[in-house]
Amino acid sequence: MHIKQIIIQGFKSYKEQTVIEPFSPKHNVIVGRNGSGKSNFFAAIRFVLSDAYTQMGREERQALLHEGSGSAVMSAYVEIIFDNSDDRFPTGKDELILRRTIGLKKDEYSLDRKNASKSDVMNLLESAGFSRSNPYYIVPQGRVTTLTNMKDSERLNLLKEVAGTQVYEARRTESLKIMTDTNNKRAKIDELLEYIVERLDELEEEKEELKGYQEKEKERRCLEYTIYSREQSELAEALDRQDEQRQTGVEETDDGRAAFLRGEKGIADLEEEISQVAQEIEFLKVDKSQLEEQRRDNARARAAVELEVSGLTDGQSQAKKTKAQYDKDLREVQNAIQQREAQLETITPEFTAQREKEVAVQTQLSDAESIRARLYAKQGRVSQFKSKQERDTWLKAEMQNINATLKTRQANQDNNIKTCSDIEGQIQESEEEIKALQARIDGRGDNMQNMAAEIQQAKDERDRLSDERKEFWREEAKLDSVIQNAKKEYENAERQLSHTMDQNTSRGLAAVRRIKTQHNLSGVYGTLSELLEVPEGYRTAVEVTAGNSLFHYVVDNDDTATKVLEQLQRERAGRVTFMPLNRLKYRPFSLPKASDAIPLMDKVEFDELYAPAFNQVFGKTIVCPNLAIASQYARSHGVTAITPEGDRSDKKGALTGGFHDPRRSRLDAVKTLSRWRDELETHKARAAELRSAIEAKDQEITRSVSALTKLDTARLQAEGGYAPLRQDLRSLNTTLERLRDSLEAKIQSRTAVEADLKSMRAQLAAYTAEQASDFKKALTAAEDAELDRLNSSVKKLRSQLSSLAAVRSDLEAQKSQLEVELRAALRPRLDQLHSAALDDSTLTSLTGAPASLADAQRRLKRISDAERRSAERLSATDASITKTADRLLTLEASKGEKLRTQEEIARLIERHQKRVAKAASRRARLAEQAAACSKQIRDLGVLPEEAFSRFAKTSSDAITARLSKCHAALKGYGSVNKKAYEQYANFTKQKEVLTNRRKELDDARESIQSLITVLDQRKDEAIERTFKQVSKAFAGVFEKLVPAGRGRLVIQRRSDGAEPDPEDSDSEDDKRKKGRVENYTGVGISVSFNSKHDDQQRIQQLSGGQKSLCALALVFSIQSCDPAPFYLFDEIDANLDSQYRTAVAQMLQNLTETAEAENRAGQFICTTFRPEMVHVADKCYGVTYSNKTSSIDVVKREEAVGFVEGMKG
Repeated sequence: MHIKQIIIQGFKSYKEQTVIEPFSPKHNVIVGRNGSGKSNFFAAIRFVLSDAYTQMGREERQALLHEGSGSAVMSAYVEIIFDNSDDRFPTGKDELILRRTIGLKKDEYSLDRKNASKSDVMNLLESAGFSRSNPYYIVPQGRVTTLTNMKDSERLNLLKEVAGTQVYEARRTESLKIMTDTNNKRAKIDELLEYIVERLDELEEEKEELKGYQEKEKERRCLEYTIYSREQSELAEALDRQDEQRQTGVEETDDGRAAFLRGEKGIADLEEEISQVAQEIEFLKVDKSQLEEQRRDNARARAAVELEVSGLTDGQSQAKKTKAQYDKDLREVQNAIQQREAQLETITPEFTAQREKEVAVQTQLSDAESIRARLYAKQGRVSQFKSKQERDTWLKAEMQNINATLKTRQANQDNNIKTCSDIEGQIQESEEEIKALQARIDGRGDNMQNMAAEIQQAKDERDRLSDERKEFWREEAKLDSVIQNAKKEYENAERQLSHTMDQNTSRGLAAVRRIKTQHNLSGVYGTLSELLEVPEGYRTAVEVTAGNSLFHYVVDNDDTATKVLEQLQRERAGRVTFMPLNRLKYRPFSLPKASDAIPLMDKVEFDELYAPAFNQVFGKTIVCPNLAIASQYARSHGVTAITPEGDRSDKKGALTGGFHDPRRSRLDAVKTLSRWRDELETHKARAAELRSAIEAKDQEITRSVSALTKLDTARLQAEGGYAPLRQDLRSLNTTLERLRDSLEAKIQSRTAVEADLKSMRAQLAAYTAEQASDFKKALTAAEDAELDRLNSSVKKLRSQLSSLAAVRSDLEAQKSQLEVELRAALRPRLDQLHSAALDDSTLTSLTGAPASLADAQRRLKRISDAERRSAERLSATDASITKTADRLLTLEASKGEKLRTQEEIARLIERHQKRVAKAASRRARLAEQAAACSKQIRDLGVLPEEAFSRFAKTSSDAITARLSKCHAALKGYGSVNKKAYEQYANFTKQKEVLTNRRKELDDARESIQSLITVLDQRKDEAIERTFKQVSKAFAGVFEKLVPAGRGRLVIQRRSDGAEPDPEDSDSEDDKRKKGRVENYTGVGISVSFNSKHDDQQRIQQLSGGQKSLCALALVFSIQSCDPAPFYLFDEIDANLDSQYRTAVAQMLQNLTETAEAENRAGQFICTTFRPEMVHVADKCYGVTYSNKTSSIDVVKREEAVGFVEGMKG
């Protein structure tokens, strides 16, 4: 086994994790500068393996942690990995990882990454060969100097420590302490035995005196028992009589109480019925007030409508006369218009035909004159131009002018054609609008009738909706009364329930219901009392069993409960106990199966979802017919048993019972509250529905009124809008005439332009033909003939055009006259008549026509019918009020009768209770006397058998006299020791026990003495054996280190001043005498460095280097006697001369080779500043220090030698 690897982090100068490369199992050397961290490396190993760092304070722990720049180190650890291939550690693994971690508040060990105690670690190390008595397998810096300066006595103590005498000393000290305790105990036992012997002699005399006293005491107890027994019998008889009387009184009281409860229930039923009847009367009164108000409204409306009908009837005859005159004037104007329009239709075609003829003749005349003008122009040009070229030039210029003019005229003509087309479209649109307006004006009467029908229908719809809204209002008013009553009853029920629980619970339950509604928590179900149903006969049993659990709130899981509790905490709204169903685990319980033991769960009805909560409260409870049976089942089966009256017995034997007032039932209060809450919520929901319905009806009425208003507006617009229509019609006719005139002017202009275009084209053709002809001085014969013909034709056409123009002018004058009459006289008159609008609709609005009269009559009939129905309903309501009031009086009378009966029953119950109370008081006194008598009998203690019959036949007077004599005799024994027998027996037993105990202590003392002798002998033997081994090893080691010299260890004794050679032979007695540890005073060192035969010198006479060599020789000798798996040396060669350093290095090499040859551990890890040890090392390491942090790395031997040589230089 050897150290394989070391890992350090945070320990002293090793801040970062330092993983040292695996060590050689032989010789390892570590080099480094002073202060680089070599000693801290050895301190880290000692920190794990030795006892040097134990019981440290906070400051000492802090000193082990790295202190430098950067973040603070809060903990450090050192981990040593051992090679365990030889199974020296009994772990069964090839490696063992030992780590120690330290912090400001912790100090922990671990073995193979598992936590371990310090004792476990130390025991494991000892099992592997790390001896606590020989810590010299680790030689820290300064240890050699300490050994060098050690005194002989200190060196002796060192050998004792190596020999393991501490164990013997500890056991010897413990044995001496036990012996001292034993001697002290023997002395105390001797004192007690002396006292006990004296006390036994005194008790012999007290026993005789006690015997006489006991005889008299026995007689007294027998006499007193006889007296008390007779008194107890008399009291028992008196108690039996009182119990019989009490039972009779209780039965009478129970009967009276049952009758009283029945009466209370009957009164409660009557009160509820009275409340319902009173509410019904209130409803009827509300209906009556509404009906009376409706009747008054109907009367006012009927009077107004009757007045309207009268006015309409009076104005109807005058309206008919006005209508007849209006119809006459309208027919005359229409006839005149028809005549003029017929004449106009006859003249217009003639005028059109005549104008077309005139246009045709005008066109022919224009064409002839144009041709004639061209011929004359051509004839004039013959003398104008001298040559053809000059003529052609002029013709070309003229043709260009004509072409330009043609383009302009053609564009104007196209624009004129388009304008004509647009005007024709406008004319067509105007004609269509005129037709539409005329149709509207002609259909005016039908529209007004349709509007009147629509208005009447809208009014009927409005009235119907108003009636429906009134019904809703009546229901709402009635429902408000119902809600107020239900709210009052709910608040009363809430107060009644709050009286059955504390204020915090009441506030908490109300808050939970509010939170459930606000946050829409589906997992909040309700209290147990709200979730169950139970028959009337078992209600008291359920209430008593559940207690306050009735108000525990059932929720689906603990998350929901947490949410509600957090909200309650924020609102500070009381306290509630929740029952999360996911947390309730009910274990089935075996209940008795008998007819007189009914499981309470069988009588409770609930949803299966809530079964865990109900099993938690009622699962271990049974119902029994009476308390006696309940007590038996409770004791035999370990259940809670309860009677229907609420008397309970639990498994521990406790009985709970008494009277339970059913009027204060929690379940009834909860059910009443739930019933009124549901009823209130139902009514509120209905009220909300009514409000919504009323709002919807208001909207419908608003829409209906709006539609009616629109219809009235349309009717008014229609009644007053025909004059604008007539005006529009006149405007359209005027526009149409203007458009026709414009069209005619455009057509004439177009005709003239077409004639000009035709003339220009003809001129252009003539110029073209002339240009192509030869230049001549005169016209051709054909052209002259054409010119003559044209002159004759022009003359004839002019004459014809003049006659046609005269005829056309006459027709045009007639047509214009007719049009002016129509436009200026007849049609304005017709419009004036139409504007007067004296038809049926106008008469209706002005004079009260039959349509308005019929409407008013219909409204009058509807109001009369409504008034009749209101009267009938009012009469029926009055009858119902009278009938209901009679019923209320009957119920009030019945209630009064029941109250008087209840008062009589209450007085009877009170008298019975007083009698029962007096009887209970008498019984209590008797019971108290009986209890006192029983106590006196118990105080007599255990009586002899004769006490029950010795004085049974003796009279009471004789017993009293004999008892007096007995008391007088007992007074003579006033100082008797009543415990003499017991004390004598106790002291005798104590004497025997103490005698045996003293014998045991004597035996123990002898055993301890023998053990001390054996321990002293073994300790002496261990010291002598160790000295011989170490002395022999010292001589061998010194000879190896100093081949020319010789050294030995000398033990010093008190018995002789000389220092004999331990190898001298003495007698056995002398050896035993001289071998006593007490005779040893020290161990000296005697050496010679120059000769094996010269006188040897004491260590005090040597130089410093020689002393260090002797100290090293002593260390090696101790290690050879108690070898360890490995050795740690910190600068052991610091004070040696060169030759001795070489010898030490050679010795270490030999030791490793010997260990390897013998197949045992022999690892050395050394630090040095000298090259001798580096030369023989198998592996070298270098320690560096940078930024206040140390690190260790493997270096080559040459680098290590160079570093050491450099340090030396």
